[in-house]
Formats: sequence, structure tokens, C-alpha cells
Amino acid sequence: MPELRKDPIVGRWVIIATERAKRPVAPKPEPQSSDGGYCPFCEGQEDKTPHEIIAYRDRNTRPNERGWRVRVVPNKFPALQVEGDLNKRGDGIYDKMNGIGAHEVIIECPFHEVTLANLSEENIREVLWVYRDRLVDLKKDPRLVYGMLFKNVGAAAGATLEHTHSQLIVTPIVPISVWEEMTGALEFFNYRGRCIYCDMIQQELGLEKRVVLDTPNFISFAPYASRFPFETWILPKNHNSHFENIQKIEVDELGTVLKTILLKLESALDKPAYNYIIHTSPFDTQTLPHYHWHIEVIPRLTRVAGFEWGTGFYINPVPPEQAAEYLRNTEADLNARQKK
Repeated sequence: MPELRKDPIVGRWVIIATERAKRPVAPKPEPQSSDGGYCPFCEGQEDKTPHEIIAYRDRNTRPNERGWRVRVVPNKFPALQVEGDLNKRGDGIYDKMNGIGAHEVIIECPFHEVTLANLSEENIREVLWVYRDRLVDLKKDPRLVYGMLFKNVGAAAGATLEHTHSQLIVTPIVPISVWEEMTGALEFFNYRGRCIYCDMIQQELGLEKRVVLDTPNFISFAPYASRFPFETWILPKNHNSHFENIQKIEVDELGTVLKTILLKLESALDKPAYNYIIHTSPFDTQTLPHYHWHIEVIPRLTRVAGFEWGTGFYINPVPPEQAAEYLRNTEADLNARQKK
């Protein structure tokens, strides 16, 4: 059973998960390709993963067999487990609880592909839609409070398998970084009566110098106080606090936006390792006027070292204005190397 322990000084929760030590620590050295190499995420290897939770499938195909387009399975080495009770308790001055939650892997396509940017826009839309489906389903569990969707690409970003995939970890508490973000947004709302993200969108559209992509329903820009070089955010222009409330017309457009941004980053930076994270609101909240869901894309071009860990400061050698201009001017051919 994993365990959640709380740091009594800063209020940060830590997951103690011994099962994670058994997972691979680097991409497998054996060949991994769709033409005969082994990959547990490729179609035909369904018996190499835990049984699927949900899959978007062709008609007349059966679970855990061929015929799927996007497939969700439990993580084989979960950080949290779904069975059991929270059993919140004290340990002297410390607080802890059982490591209850969910840890799922979204396998984004059945053929062997290492980058989401090479998938068709329709395929990416189905990935985004399955994100929504899993949040909608898991928020029904009263033990669970927050769903974090994220993607690791490349060993430097924490990926242990190269087949394009993303993950969902659902926790029984709101992570401290999310809490701090929401608290800052609430303080701005209480003072100004407006959503800080909506204000940010309007200011970036007015200035244009940090905007990377502007579409009818979305904006992508390099944030003013970027922590990392070429850090790029994607936000819906219409206020929405919960990603799972996204509409189909928005998913259709977001598929194109996400593909474009990833193609630009891969082209401009020679296919860097990167993470993206979807920041959304906790399950146990109604529509929030002060918070705005968004995606943060973070290329792993610099390392976080002693100064950053010790102070919370980040040192970014590339001004966001220069990064945005470079990405704006980088071509993104949506049809190049596209796979169905």
C-alpha cells in the first residue's frame, strides 16, 4: 500500500510508493518499432499491459484485443492504488494517510510512434476526449479530489517507454503547487473582481510580443515570468475552470493547437525532451470564477539545480519575448509525417 505523508513545515504531501522502484529507469535498449520490434504499448501486445479501463475501438472489436485507437490502462507500477480506505491518521506531529488514488496510462495510438505531434489531428482529438472521459468518471469517487494529466517525453523528462503516451494521477488531496496557484488567482479575483487568467489573455493579445499562436477559441503564449526557456502555455479564451467541462468544438480546435505547438517546439529545438501538464480545478469544486484551466508545455533544456531547489527561484536564459518570436516564425506543417 502506498502512503501519503505531509511535511508539517510547508504543508507539502509526499507519496511513498515502493512499487515505483520496480519500474524501468530508462528507455528499453531493445528495438521498439511497429515492424517487429517489441513494445508493450503497440497493438497486438495487449496482454503485456493490465486490462484496459476504457478504449476507443473500431466496431466489433473486443476489449484487450486489437482494434483500438486510444487505450487507457492502469499503470503497472502505480504511485497510488484505487482499492482501500484513506485511513487518515497521525504519527506524533506528522499526518499521513493511505496512498489511495488512481494512476492510469493513456496509450495514444496503436502503432509505434514516439511523438504525439506526428499523429493525425483526429487522433489527438480522441486523446483529449479520453482525458475528459477519465476525469468525468473518476470525479464520481468521493475519496478522490484532484486529477493531474501529464505527459513525459524523453528520458530527461522522466519517460521510461518511448511509445507516445500520457498519464493521469488522481490524488485524495489538492497538490500544494495547484493550491498555491488557485490561492493566488483567488486573491487577484477578490481584489479586482476578475479572473487573472482572463486578464492575462487580454493583455497578451493586446501586446502580441509573447503570443505564439492565436486561434478563435485558444491562445498560446510564452508566460511573462517563464521559469524555463521556451515554456509555452495554452489557454481557452472563454473562461472555464474545469478541463472536463470542455466542449466538442473546443476539443476539435485544441487538437490542432496542441499539434501545432508541439511541431513548432520539435522543429525549433531539435526534438527536445519535454513535459506538458493540464492544470485544472479540483473535483469537489463548482465552476470557479477566479480559476482558468490551461496546459503548460515545458521543454527540458535546462536543469533544476541547487540554487533552484534551495530558493524556489528559476534561472531562465531565454527571455519569453525572444522565445515566442522564434516559435511564431517556426513553420509547423500539420500534414508532414502525419499518421492516422
